[in-house]
Amino acid sequence: MPRIRVIDYETTGMEPPAVVIEHGYCDVENDGDGWRIGPRGSFLYRAEAVPPEVRAVHHICAADLHDKPSFDPAGMWSDCLVDGINVVAAHNLDFEARFSGEQKLPVLCTLKAALRVWPEAPAHNNGTLRYWLEDQGLIAPEPDACMPPHRAGPDAYVTAHILLALLTKATAAEMVAWTKEPRVLPTCPIGEWRGKRWADVDAGFLRWMINKPVEADLVWNARRELDRRRAA
Repeated sequence: MPRIRVIDYETTGMEPPAVVIEHGYCDVENDGDGWRIGPRGSFLYRAEAVPPEVRAVHHICAADLHDKPSFDPAGMWSDCLVDGINVVAAHNLDFEARFSGEQKLPVLCTLKAALRVWPEAPAHNNGTLRYWLEDQGLIAPEPDACMPPHRAGPDAYVTAHILLALLTKATAAEMVAWTKEPRVLPTCPIGEWRGKRWADVDAGFLRWMINKPVEADLVWNARRELDRRRAA
């Protein structure tokens, strides 16, 4: 049975040496009759301290963690292999990848996929996508299972439903391939062309972006638009 495991981490900071203090997962499975939500769960892990600005997001305190084991990324991958997982997914996978160690399976970023499939969405974080897709009748997660936000279990569950909707528009293999590329931004996010479609951005500004030390994703999008124009 094809099986994608959606993961989500809560951590003590944005990158190591910060550590994972909660790991949530929710499987998306295909039994031959279509994709559906599978098993899910979450686990807490040890940390010596959790900074107050981080606690303010997920409300996990060091006192909740003193008797927990330390997070082991190798164990996460081992569990995936034992459970027959084919692909590991996350929303904004770049963040989880900082804490996941050596990649043992293909990976899929639902954020990158959503940017390609739904460029018209009002925003592409998993909370906004949840409500936007719900409003269109495209997903129907259990409300209680989505709460509280910014906890690993509920966030993985929400992302799994976003993935269900994505799988009606693209294959897992296509989304794995997209994950290897930069984010396709729906509009230009900087300068006087902020908020404009790439097709409407001045060619000189696109060339300026390519030649200036701007974010790599912006350079890629600018070059992609210039290539599109040359091909046309």
